[in-house]
This record gives sequence, structure tokens and C-alpha cells, in this order.
Amino acid sequence: MPYVDGFIVAVQKDKIEAYKALARTAGEVWKDHGALAYVECIGDDVPYGELTSFPRAVQAKEDEIVVFSWIIYESRQERDRIVAKVMADPRLKCDPADMPFDGKRMIYGGFESFLQI
Repeated sequence: MPYVDGFIVAVQKDKIEAYKALARTAGEVWKDHGALAYVECIGDDVPYGELTSFPRAVQAKEDEIVVFSWIIYESRQERDRIVAKVMADPRLKCDPADMPFDGKRMIYGGFESFLQI
């Protein structure tokens, strides 16, 4: 079964085009190093919940939009190998101050697939 990394970030609405450009580059880098799929989704129906919600999870502000992303790998071992190469790839080197999202509020994790229909 595939291994999946999942991410949720809050992106300022006026920086969404910069985020999309970064995502396109990142997707190319991940795929070049062996990821099976790279997906980025802009929140369209993500209401602010009373207790839990995507916006609450990333402390999204009024001028921000939630982005949900995932990357699929053949296995956890392939993921670890690919991520090491991605982190060393010069195409993704940038000043953290220039990022179109606040990395401190990013939620991410790795998941083992157990069902695929």
C-alpha cells in the first residue's frame, strides 16, 4: 500500500499566486525524485468549526485561505529517500521570510495506507 504525507497550511489570499508558483515547483521536484503523486487543493468549503476545523487547525485568519496537500509514495522507505533528495534540491532553496505561508502553523504528517478502493 502507498505511503502518504499530508499537509495543511493557511495562505494569505494576496499571496495565493506566489503559493501556486511555489507548489508547481515543489510538485516538479517531488515527482522528479520519485513521488507517485503530488496534489494541492485550495479550500472551497471549509467552514470555521465551533471546536475543530481546518481553519482552526492552522489558526487561519480572515485574510487567509486553507490549502490541503498530499504526496503519495510507493512506501515509507521510498518517502524517506525522496524527502532527503527533495530537501537537498536547490530548486526549493529560499529565504523562509519570503514564503507565502507561515510554516509555524503548518500541520503535516506521514500516513500508512490501509485501504484503497
